[in-house]
Amino acid sequence: MIEATRRAAVLGKPIAHSLSPVIHTAGYAAAGLTGWSYTRIECAAAELPDLVAGLGPEWAGLSVTMPGKEAALAVAAQASPVAAAVGAANTLVHRPDGSWYADNTDVAGMVRVLTTAGVGAGAAVTVLGAGGTARAALAAAEQLGCPEVTVVARRPEAVDELRPVADVLGVVLTAAGWADAQRHLSAADLAVSTVPKGVADPLAGAVAWRPGTVLFDAVYDPWPTPLAASAAAAGLRLVSGLDLLLAQAIGQFEQFTGVTAPVEAMRGALAEATSADFLS
Repeated sequence: MIEATRRAAVLGKPIAHSLSPVIHTAGYAAAGLTGWSYTRIECAAAELPDLVAGLGPEWAGLSVTMPGKEAALAVAAQASPVAAAVGAANTLVHRPDGSWYADNTDVAGMVRVLTTAGVGAGAAVTVLGAGGTARAALAAAEQLGCPEVTVVARRPEAVDELRPVADVLGVVLTAAGWADAQRHLSAADLAVSTVPKGVADPLAGAVAWRPGTVLFDAVYDPWPTPLAASAAAAGLRLVSGLDLLLAQAIGQFEQFTGVTAPVEAMRGALAEATSADFLS
């Protein structure tokens, strides 16, 4: 057994719904990390700098969800190349000198689950939405060897905000309006929906899914979404937001603890909490 008195938490607003404590706590138990705790902290983006500055040496790391990912990057003394490229961090690691290191494990997690689902180099990628998860999707597409991405968004200015990220990553970004979502999804090898719950529902009965297409829908409550259900009915491989939640937590766990993540125990705890099956 590894004895320690260390703390970690997930920050966000709202945060009461977060399943991260389920995953990390199960990991601590399975890895024999006694004395470790993982909690939820309600924290808006504007509150994040002061909160982080006040944390003591017992804090090993922080998981950061919406709306604090850009603020998390700003408080770090150093950031991973991928976090810097996408302009957002979901992970803050507390270093021995008291400084914070920022990373974005959403990207590595997305690459992991999409690779498991069979996405390969050169896939035609369509992303619905242009927010923070879309940034991670651009980086994941680049790492998967898919350097051309079509982004379908309701607001053209939101896509314009993604262009600097695409330029840094070396990704060719093609913008499309929401009225063309059906056409672009029908032509995709990988479809990634990053829009909030309900937004993509009207597309469920309209898309002529191609055989072999993979759909990643970041929404996991409710699951399946109407879009995911339509894709499943067409025989597509599905990846859910729960798959990503687990995959990104594995990277955080290992950076916080320095211990190889007990993946099966973490997956099992999340499955028990949600009655869900997982791809990764």
